[in-house]
Amino acid sequence: MRTSRRLLVLSAVFLAWTVSTVRAADTKNLENSPQAKAYKALLKTVAAGDFEGYKKSMTKEASAGIDKQIKESGMDPKKGMEILKMMSPSDLKFTGLKVDGKKATLEATAKVADEAGKGTIDLEEESGQWKVAKQSWTNSK
Repeated sequence: MRTSRRLLVLSAVFLAWTVSTVRAADTKNLENSPQAKAYKALLKTVAAGDFEGYKKSMTKEASAGIDKQIKESGMDPKKGMEILKMMSPSDLKFTGLKVDGKKATLEATAKVADEAGKGTIDLEEESGQWKVAKQSWTNSK
């Protein structure tokens, strides 16, 4: 009885240590995660002013929403990309990642419009690729 209890306690300690080690390794590798790569690819399309590439980096639902906003505002896509470029985060650092099946949430810090901010980027896997569903940035002051 005593031996089985010790074995159970040792197993629990080992499991907790393994999980914490895996989480620490994941934090170090956030930059290389498929989700972070998908978000960085979206930012590259914005920097390049590539409206069609930008939409391809987004989920189908988000892409349709972008088309609707552009149409309703009467703005041409080129002007929309200029605005997005001005609002894009700089000095980006990923701080967390939660993956739940085909959905994921990246957490990050960055400068947005020259102010320190915290961001949440929601992603979804569509046709085997991670796509950005939405992002939100708040002033961290």
